Formats: sequence, structure tokens, C-alpha cells
Amino acid sequence: MKRILLFLGTNLAILLVLSAFIQIFGLDQWLAEKGVGNTTGLFVLAAVFGMGGSFISLAISKWMAKRMMGVRIIENPANAAEQWLVQTVQRQARAAGIGMPEVGVFESPVMNAFATGMSRNDALVAVSTGLLQNMDRDGVEAVLAHEVSHIANGDMVTMGLLQGVLNTFVIFFAHIVARMLMRDERGGGLAYFGVVIALEIVFGLLASIIVAAFSRYREYRADAGGAHLASRRKMISALESLQKTYGQSDMPKEMAAFGISGTLGHGLKKLFASHPPLEQRIAALKQG
Repeated sequence: MKRILLFLGTNLAILLVLSAFIQIFGLDQWLAEKGVGNTTGLFVLAAVFGMGGSFISLAISKWMAKRMMGVRIIENPANAAEQWLVQTVQRQARAAGIGMPEVGVFESPVMNAFATGMSRNDALVAVSTGLLQNMDRDGVEAVLAHEVSHIANGDMVTMGLLQGVLNTFVIFFAHIVARMLMRDERGGGLAYFGVVIALEIVFGLLASIIVAAFSRYREYRADAGGAHLASRRKMISALESLQKTYGQSDMPKEMAAFGISGTLGHGLKKLFASHPPLEQRIAALKQG
């Protein structure tokens, strides 16, 4: 609940600060001269769409993940392996101080796992069949600890909050710039909306670099949390095992940032990578 209020509080704070900034420096008059109009109303509208869309995505994230990945929830363990999975997550969740997540398995030959959900006490941890078949129990335990750490750190909500704030500014500044460039079309002409869409794409790409940078940062934190819940040795061993299929992923683009291992990126693509290179994550654990 605290993080949900943070969604609303952050947006209100941004609105107040931006309004004060515009008034103090006389930007309202300058923008009016440029034909921009009511910036406060525009920002409120941008916030409704930007934060609202992010909040809805977060709210349905677990439901979407189950369907996109074909996750089978373990409600009544059918064998010793499933029993071990549930018990391990239960023990780690208790140690991390969070509610018991749902535990599931999805079909994939690639070793991977993910966690998602709207809150620390309403989350999902799922592992691939490839992970269970190709990694020993110590490694799987560390992977589960990594995902539980994501939940304990509130990473899903924080990512949603960050994305919502950036979406708000992308929409806001796209309209501001478009109005300055096309005063005669700001009432809703097709040319105006074409410019807005083009600007939103450009600003959205820049915003995604920020989101990706935070995503990489949270992977290091989750690795450290996994080392704490399982052990540093097990966490390092798990990441070394993941190097066997490093760069492979059959997860949908919408889910890629939630997996324990991401795809390879070269050149400028590194700026948009959701995960740091595994060798860097391993080195960070060894140094820590």
C-alpha cells in the first residue's frame, strides 16, 4: 500500500514542483508567447495517461505473466521436486520478510526464471523447465533467492513508478515541443498529432535508456540479496551455469526485464540492455 501511495505522491510532487518552477522563472509567460497554453492542464493529462498506464500494467502484471509464459501454478505439489520448490521459496520469503509468493513452472528449454506482481505480498516466482533440468539444486536455490530478493526490494513497483514518471514527461514534452513547432495545428490537426507521435518515439527511446540503467542496477542488488538468502557460493555458481545459455531467451519482450538472464547487447544496444553481462555480475559478487 505504501508503494501505491508513492505512485500518487510522486506524481503530485512532480506536478507541484513543475508548476512552481514555471511560475518562479516566468516560463508560463514565455510559453504562452510561444502558443503553448495551459501547461498545468497538459501536465495533469500527461500524468493521467503516463502514470495510469504504468499502474494498470503493474496491476495486471502477474495475470499477464501467467498467460504470456504459460505458467503452471504449483497449488498442490505433485512430486518431490515441486515440494522442494515450494518449501524453498517459502523459507526464503520468510527470511526476506515478505508474503508467500505463488510458485510456478513454465515450459522453456532455456534456463530462466522471473518474479512479478503488484506488491511484496502479492507476487509470483516462476522457473523454466530448462532451469530445473539443467541446473543443480544449489543453483536453483540461488536463482529462487535472486527472484525473492527482487520482490523484497520492491523492484516491480519501483520499475513501474520510474516508467510512469518517464512516460508522463515523454507525453508532456512531446506536446510542448509540438505546440511550439506547430502553433496553428495545436488544436488537433493530423499534422500536429503526427509530430507528437514522432516526438514521443524519440523521447521514449531516451527514457528507455534510463529505465534500462535502473534495471541493470537492480540486478546487482538482487544478486547480492540472493547471495544473502542462499549463499555467495551458490549465487556465483548459478550465474556461471547461466553463462552456458547466455544471450539466449525465448521470453516475450514485455517479460525480458523480469528474467534472471538477459540477452547480449553490443555497441549502443548496451544502453538498452535490461541486464548487465553475467561476467560483471559474477565479478561484483566475488569482490563483495
